[in-house]
Amino acid sequence: MAGRRGALIVLEGVDRAGKSTQSRKLVDALCAAGHRAELLRFPERSTEIGKLLASYLEKKSEDYFETVSVKLSSCRRSTRTCPVPTSRPLIKEKLSQGITLVVDRYAFSGVAFTSAKENFSLDWCKQPDAGLPKPDLVVFLELQLAEAAARGGFGLERYESGAFQQRALQRFQQLMGDVTLPWKTVDASRSIEDVHGEIRALSEDTIQAAAQKPLGELWT
Repeated sequence: MAGRRGALIVLEGVDRAGKSTQSRKLVDALCAAGHRAELLRFPERSTEIGKLLASYLEKKSEDYFETVSVKLSSCRRSTRTCPVPTSRPLIKEKLSQGITLVVDRYAFSGVAFTSAKENFSLDWCKQPDAGLPKPDLVVFLELQLAEAAARGGFGLERYESGAFQQRALQRFQQLMGDVTLPWKTVDASRSIEDVHGEIRALSEDTIQAAAQKPLGELWT
């Protein structure tokens, strides 16, 4: 049907909650079901700016995370030539073509993790991302921090510490208090397939509902 746009589906959660795994599985399942779907990652660590952020998070560089975050926020709002594939024009173009985008992290992660640092308010951290395309569904993968810490690879990156993750979780909980956003909480402690099944069902409903709805703007 002419005019049917794709849905913008975001997966969020604390580190090691399974966002990347579930994002890939969702795209594969949607494509197998006949939907046009693509995966976007934020940050995309293969890009120039993504490499800077990865270097900081992996403790290979001491460049300030907030400096890189501001660059990333500016980039997401900029033209299609931006080296970050989650820029606003690209997202809008893909959605208008009827492609559903599954995004592994979005502005919410940037806000939650930046504001978890000292002297950064939640509202201040949201400002650079105001006006980005508003998601049609935000799935928050809920996982106890102790269980996340027990998963493979936890602790290898700069912010994978219990105290910092707790502060980031508190910021996520504040963000989820915004009733204008379509947050859905999914228990990520279950098996990969059980979690996938719930996310897929939510996504199928979202795709149908979003098809004829105008795309909104985030935090405006």
